[in-house]
Amino acid sequence: MSADLRTRYLGLDLSSPLVASASPLNEHVDSARAVVDAGAAAIVMPSLFEEEVLHEQVGLHDALEAGANHVPESLDYFPEFSDLLSVADRYVRSLEALKVAVDVPVIASLNAAHAGSWETYASRLVDAGADAVELNLYSVAADPRRSGADIEAEKLAAIATVRAAVDVPVAVKVSPFFSSFAHFAHEAVDAGADGLVVFNRFYQPDIDLDTMEVVPRIDLSTSVELRLPLRWIAILRPMLPTVSLAATTGIGTGWDAAKALAVGADVTMVTSAVLREGPTAVTRILKGLQHWLDEHDYESVGQLRGSMSYAATDDPTAFERANYRRVLHSWSGPMP
Repeated sequence: MSADLRTRYLGLDLSSPLVASASPLNEHVDSARAVVDAGAAAIVMPSLFEEEVLHEQVGLHDALEAGANHVPESLDYFPEFSDLLSVADRYVRSLEALKVAVDVPVIASLNAAHAGSWETYASRLVDAGADAVELNLYSVAADPRRSGADIEAEKLAAIATVRAAVDVPVAVKVSPFFSSFAHFAHEAVDAGADGLVVFNRFYQPDIDLDTMEVVPRIDLSTSVELRLPLRWIAILRPMLPTVSLAATTGIGTGWDAAKALAVGADVTMVTSAVLREGPTAVTRILKGLQHWLDEHDYESVGQLRGSMSYAATDDPTAFERANYRRVLHSWSGPMP
């Protein structure tokens, strides 16, 4: 008999531990339905960025005001602001359409920057039917006047604010770039996070030497990048036994998913493989996970989960500094 793939994440019952994380495919009904039909047990929508909302509002205001002093009657040709759909409005409509189109949980994602915005947008997403909200704490700490403690306090306040404003589970997508990540993870849970998504993947800008401009570059992840989430989920699992943990970045095969479950993840999230191959990547990864579980006589993903966590392994130091020297000495390539 095949192993039972069912799991729970953020209190939601899922048919498998494979979740389609935020990507352009999850924003539109047809492509999202294809991802779900391929086997995704839940989908995470792309983030609603507060900057996009504000940028659109400012741009629209400037466009409507242009020339008003010279030809005031021109304003009669433009609709009232209330008749126009904002970025947030379109996001809400997409969420509402997805809830009708798919029969799996839909998790809305939010990235805000200012006090008051987090709870306002989060409430709108929940009212639109989101089964959970994922807070994407994506930011670059570039202000030398702000300390790490200041930035952490701001993020924790945002978590607490959203937790108080909504009645659905709240996950927090975190960065590994904290001086004491384990401490921040505990603080995030204390602030109200029901789950942690490990880790946020920062896309770095590049330089175009022909135009001398800063340009965006997207490099899709590979299985090699799974090692950082594996280490930290293994460490966090025994520390946060009741908190949902999601592994993201580097899930490209059934083996990758099995590794993430073994260290303690409740779900594994996939984006890059789907962008490379299309929705069929979900089916391939699920089949690979099922095959591995059956081949190794596991009855369920629950039996595998956490079996290689920090607390369960025979050598916990393998996840810490003691492994550093061993890794260096494992090099078997040619020496210069």
